[in-house]
Amino acid sequence: MSRLDDTFAALRARRRTGLITYVTAGDPDLDRSASVLQALDRAGADVLEVGVPFSDPVADGPVIERAAERARAAGGTLTSTLDLIERIRPGIRAPIVLFTYVNPLVAMGERAFARRAAAAGVDGVLVLDQPVEEADALRATLTTAAIDMIFLLSPTTTDERIGRAAALGRGFLYAISRLGVTGARETLPEGARELVARIRVRTTLPVALGFGLSRPEHIQQVGAWADAAVVGSALVSVIAEAADSPDLVERVEQYVRWLKGAGSGTATTGQL
Repeated sequence: MSRLDDTFAALRARRRTGLITYVTAGDPDLDRSASVLQALDRAGADVLEVGVPFSDPVADGPVIERAAERARAAGGTLTSTLDLIERIRPGIRAPIVLFTYVNPLVAMGERAFARRAAAAGVDGVLVLDQPVEEADALRATLTTAAIDMIFLLSPTTTDERIGRAAALGRGFLYAISRLGVTGARETLPEGARELVARIRVRTTLPVALGFGLSRPEHIQQVGAWADAAVVGSALVSVIAEAADSPDLVERVEQYVRWLKGAGSGTATTGQL
């Protein structure tokens, strides 16, 4: 079993909604990014999503786009991201999922990337602009390296494509609660629950729900339908606001502990 399998099995046993946190590698700089990831793990995040800084992040809203700009200005690349993960991996409990786009992988070479990611301790990879219909080769390469390939599903994803993603995916499936780019919202879209239900009909893989989550009550609400909640833009905003402050790491840790306050006992029977 992979680290992701073990994590979701433990969540099932404890009947708890998982918390998945997203940050951009190298934001606000490489050294403090390492400290932020360590703080997330220390605060109890169940899975760490690490975004690779990219010049054209088409799926990301302004908050994460600016984080990618800060990271790139500080020297953030796919290579530096993998170096960062390798440096902190021995002290990190949580699985690490890499978020990236196709271009950086093509530039490095998919086989070289898979070898390097495995050596760094990456547990899963989600390639945001990789169509599921064209994912067989990359999925095989990652599987050979013992890395889970994770797929993104939206409210407009057809049932056929959900089935395809379920057949190819490992670790978990990532459902986005609405169309458009990332960004925190006050309330969850009405179609989020329906999307999770459509996915569950076609797979036994855990389902994580993200896009727009920012508060403990969001985590609690998501736990009624899905196995884990993903918090990204709201956390990246905390990093941006505290980037020049000596208490950056403390504020990140406090925010995640606040979110975790709603995570106990919210999963319903049979969901995990």
